[in-house]
Amino acid sequence: MNLTAEIQRVLALARRAEASDIHIVAGLPPLFRINGEIILADSPPMTREDTKRMSYGLLNEEQVAVFEREWQLCCSVFDEKLGRFRVSIYLQAGNPEMSIRPVSNIIRNRQELRLPQQVEDLTRLSSGLVLITGPTGSGKTTTLNFLVDLINSERRCKIITIEDPVEYVHSQKKAIIVQQELHTDVKMFAKALTHVLRQDPDVICIGEMRDLDTTATALMAAETGHLVIATCHTPNCFQTIERIVSIFPDNQQAQIVMQLSNCLKAVIAQRLIQSANKKKRVLATEFLLVDAPTQRHIREQEFHQIISVIQTGRKKGMHLMDDSLYDLYQAGEITYESALNNSFNPNVMRERLLNKNNGGQ
Repeated sequence: MNLTAEIQRVLALARRAEASDIHIVAGLPPLFRINGEIILADSPPMTREDTKRMSYGLLNEEQVAVFEREWQLCCSVFDEKLGRFRVSIYLQAGNPEMSIRPVSNIIRNRQELRLPQQVEDLTRLSSGLVLITGPTGSGKTTTLNFLVDLINSERRCKIITIEDPVEYVHSQKKAIIVQQELHTDVKMFAKALTHVLRQDPDVICIGEMRDLDTTATALMAAETGHLVIATCHTPNCFQTIERIVSIFPDNQQAQIVMQLSNCLKAVIAQRLIQSANKKKRVLATEFLLVDAPTQRHIREQEFHQIISVIQTGRKKGMHLMDDSLYDLYQAGEITYESALNNSFNPNVMRERLLNKNNGGQ
């Protein structure tokens, strides 16, 4: 797609500033999120006509039709000089506006991403379900693409991804890679996933398990000899499992907990925290490896007990989000306020941090 000079200027400025996100909102100049903070561009405010023109200028006819029907759309755009961007278009007061995310064309290694070492072992599984969870902007897609690249580098297999939208385009290494984009190559996640199973995949990556049909098909695929890697918008490990079960009707939940206990292999929960020096964001993680006790708790729907499993599984690499936050604070990488504000148990975290500051452990 040939981008207009107007949008190219905004995207180029974002690249130079190393912005993680761009916001196009009527009544304001372009806004950039840099190291977690929103910064206004030094330019005039945009009118409603400006934001509509810029938004529609990024869409093809099919995407325009989807947007006008659904009132929201995610897609990707590519410029030879500026690279790839993920675009989310929505309505405010009936007028199109956008959030745009610059996408890196470099896949960093595990050490640079600061993921747990055991994450690499997940790519060597022949089947099962691996979930990457966290809020929007927590680096889930980055982790997913790291796992895909590692599989691509090590295994002669077929990988199929269904994404909304495609952010990083993988080159063929050892694996065959097919990347499909919603509203460009496929119309719906669930139907696309059903069709993918007929294409002889070894690994299936799902940009988001967002509904019952997609989740049910993903569980079935993971049970029948495929490695399925998917993302979810849930904050931690036990709530991820709870959420998956809860989207099914009561009369199906007994079957789903059995499937989930059999096929779930790991959950990686993520959150990006502003660093103490405010120059970058650092990754905090929670990590669950599904072992026999976890399987039992899933089958018996004792999801909250999974916290105890993680606490006693440190030797296997398991840890809670609050453990990760504490370690980051102890290393001087995040502030006391950041550790406390992102904690799932602030009272316990406060006591732990105060104890540390007083010289205890």
